[in-house]
Amino acid sequence: MQNIQTEYGRLDVLVNNAGIAKDRTLAKMTAEEWQRVIDINLTSVFNCSKTALPLLIANQGNIVSMSSFSGLRGNFGQTNYTASKAGIIGFTKTLSKEVGKFGVRVNAVAPGFIESKMTEAMPEDVKMMVKKLTSLARTGKPAEVASVIAFLASDEASFITGDVINIDGGLWL
Repeated sequence: MQNIQTEYGRLDVLVNNAGIAKDRTLAKMTAEEWQRVIDINLTSVFNCSKTALPLLIANQGNIVSMSSFSGLRGNFGQTNYTASKAGIIGFTKTLSKEVGKFGVRVNAVAPGFIESKMTEAMPEDVKMMVKKLTSLARTGKPAEVASVIAFLASDEASFITGDVINIDGGLWL
């Protein structure tokens, strides 16, 4: 953080965007698989947010964290991933209550199936099934997620905090 303060003089936005999936049913999941997903997906949000908070408070900045539709709905074979993404939602809501008085906003986005390395590895039949279940009949694009994050980070979203915005093309309607 000192490097950011020295080089840029301020921090306006923190986007927590680390994430991995290690899918397996709980009965087959190892403690190491559980912990690795929790550490990367959830503990990183704690570490980055806590470190950035003094600069964000000083500038009335904001935090946007990546959750997932799984964190809202659950998903078979993803107990670790779902727990981490649901944890981000709880973290977001609670931290927004703690730092709102300083003018800091805290929000999350919950993407559905977005074209990425993570979804690229999925079997084709699963991808086709997801497209059929999605109202818009397609997967999302990274730019569509980025535009929502940019909005939440902007002054145009100055009265939005503690919220989670779904970006899922109508998957869970």
